Amino acid sequence: MEKMLSTPEEFSDEPVKIRLNKFLSDAGYCSRRQADKLIAEGRVKIGERTALVGEKVFAGQTVTVDHKKVQRSEPFVMIAFNKPRGVVCTTSPKEADNVIDFIKFGYKIFPVGRLDKESVGLLLLTNNGDLANKILKARNMHEKEYIVHVNKPLTDEFIKKMREGVPILDTITRPCKVTKDGKYRFRIILTQGLNRQIRRMCEYFGYKVTMLKRIRIMNISLGDLREGTWRNLTEQEVAGLRKMTDAKKGDL
Repeated sequence: MEKMLSTPEEFSDEPVKIRLNKFLSDAGYCSRRQADKLIAEGRVKIGERTALVGEKVFAGQTVTVDHKKVQRSEPFVMIAFNKPRGVVCTTSPKEADNVIDFIKFGYKIFPVGRLDKESVGLLLLTNNGDLANKILKARNMHEKEYIVHVNKPLTDEFIKKMREGVPILDTITRPCKVTKDGKYRFRIILTQGLNRQIRRMCEYFGYKVTMLKRIRIMNISLGDLREGTWRNLTEQEVAGLRKMTDAKKGDL
């Protein structure tokens, strides 16, 4: 298993500084964007002083969020989880069915993107905010593949229109790959992630989704992973994510 920068000894002997938002991201606390929001809200301190957006920290300094110390001390984590229906893709303990309590992983991790509560299938979780952001960036056109069941027989016209783009949420969805896979079932490969996108696309044409299962994210496939269970990504899978996100070697 790869390891992230974790202890002061892993820094250079020189007082090299690192941006505070990257520190929090590398610690698996949140993404860089979320870190900047926490800093702007005055919830982050360096020592006893309230931190500023854009500020840097160096090895040995104490960083706290909401008075709790944050350390970059955990190994790099990226897991594939087969999410059951009813589990919610949030880290909030206020949500009784949140994915973190369901998995009980041990380290602080968070989901890379979302699957709505009714949907099932592949969900990636990590403690590396930078990698999560690179996967989620819409401009990177990363593929996600789904199997979808609907409530009435599919038509060739429906498949054609779904491929071409559908007007939802004040935009037109990107052209995508759609193949009929049965009387009531089709496969779809998206390169964007609008809110409840597939369900809204189907509803536009008068169809209701009865089952939606994600089976692939980029180079990571769900395979025969049992529902409700998770596995660590292999070194080869992580290397593939690196290549597809154009990540620098030291970033992951």
